[in-house]
Amino acid sequence: MFIKSLAAKIFAKRVFKKTQLWANDPVITQQAVFHSIIKTAQNTQFGKEHKFAEIKNYQDFAAQVPVRDYEDLKPYVEKVVKGEENILWPGKPLYFAKTSGTTSGAKYIPLTKDSMPYHIEAARDAILHYIHETGNADFVSGKMIFLQGSPIMETKHGIQFGRLSGIVAHFVPKYLQKNRMPSWETNCMEDWEAKIDAIVDETFDKNMTVISGIPSWVQMYFEKLHQRGGKPVGEIFKNFNLFIYGGVNYEPYRAKFENLIGRKVPSIELFPASEGFFAYQDSQKEKGMLLLLNSGMFYEFIKSDEFYSDNSRRYTIGEVELETNYVLIISTNAGLWGYNIGDTIQFTSLKPYRVIVSGRIKHYISAFGEHVIGKEVEYALQEAMEGTDIQINEFTVAPQINPASGLPYHEWFIEFENEPKDLKLFSEAIDAAMRKQNSYYDDLIVGNILQKVVITKVVKNGFQEYMKSIGKLGGQNKVPRLANDRKITNLLQTQI
Repeated sequence: MFIKSLAAKIFAKRVFKKTQLWANDPVITQQAVFHSIIKTAQNTQFGKEHKFAEIKNYQDFAAQVPVRDYEDLKPYVEKVVKGEENILWPGKPLYFAKTSGTTSGAKYIPLTKDSMPYHIEAARDAILHYIHETGNADFVSGKMIFLQGSPIMETKHGIQFGRLSGIVAHFVPKYLQKNRMPSWETNCMEDWEAKIDAIVDETFDKNMTVISGIPSWVQMYFEKLHQRGGKPVGEIFKNFNLFIYGGVNYEPYRAKFENLIGRKVPSIELFPASEGFFAYQDSQKEKGMLLLLNSGMFYEFIKSDEFYSDNSRRYTIGEVELETNYVLIISTNAGLWGYNIGDTIQFTSLKPYRVIVSGRIKHYISAFGEHVIGKEVEYALQEAMEGTDIQINEFTVAPQINPASGLPYHEWFIEFENEPKDLKLFSEAIDAAMRKQNSYYDDLIVGNILQKVVITKVVKNGFQEYMKSIGKLGGQNKVPRLANDRKITNLLQTQI
């Protein structure tokens, strides 16, 4: 036990020193990444079309490679999905991470032999930085659980397809295999509710020291543990001393978690995505997460309030400022170029560069990791109304994280002109349309994390009164279709 803890501390010190080398020389580090990925990809289809061989500096790159989102890059991605080589990056990717789509169904994000190691190392280094700072390494001798998707892959054209969390499960280091929970068989279960029950069965009497996952999923696990044991999770797992999370904001869950655990537990925040592992919390004392500048990704930043203007400026790492909202743009060793991941960030520190995730450039709901966007809710409503005489004047959607009773849900505030004859059937139609479009939302419903859509009727002219109350009635002002908080809906409820 002591030997394993001591080895972890030695390794942590080594990784910390290595991190300091690039963190203390951020501009040079990013320049090295930039030139490396440009040179490597210059003979790909994308590289040839964008004259990578002629790019000498960042200014050349910005002039020749526009900012793109997934839809813009999709024609290239589709070629790779079909098995074509040397399109965005040399050869073929090892994996495609399947994620929830935007305007055209699922997205397929490439993971290459060059990019994949950084996903694994970043998660490892986050824990090692915690050990180095706190001196706490006793947990390495206990059991660790990572609540994640099924690692079962589908293979097409020599490329494996799956969810990112399932892909990562294939790369757990050998020295953690004996500590890792749950079993491979349980991890492969597709039915989430049955999977959580099986995880509870496997872990209930184990020495669990580290628990990791998206807070909404972990909360379900904790609730089932509490039901099984009749006491707080912190008493069931007396040595549970580290919670690792990412994907959604933990703060709305913190009070509930501490109640379920029965005590406070140190935590580490991660900023992973299929497109890359961008940052992790490197300090328990400082705000924000360390932006990973040497992980095969070149970063650009566009001020969010300028993003949609024709002459928005693209900033590099040496030009950013504190407390400014930036849209995060990446070019990577997986073949994403000038790619807008949709997230907005703010810098909390410039030495080293630390960030917080401030939201999405577009309105969204992701209180539970579902990443619902405006087009999805508009389409769901349109589909539910098709063939009926239902008419609406306005609507908006918000998550209800802490209902008075029952599971959380998405609450649709709708001002009807002609109401449905059966509100329950109408809400079920909306819910079904949402589930078809968004696989993450469907998982949450199937897994009993969320209950189905709840509709709240807004009185006639309720939205007008709301817009008037905030000084935005008329003109080009619009009611947001959805929000990740309840600021709008709390005001709307005065109109109900």
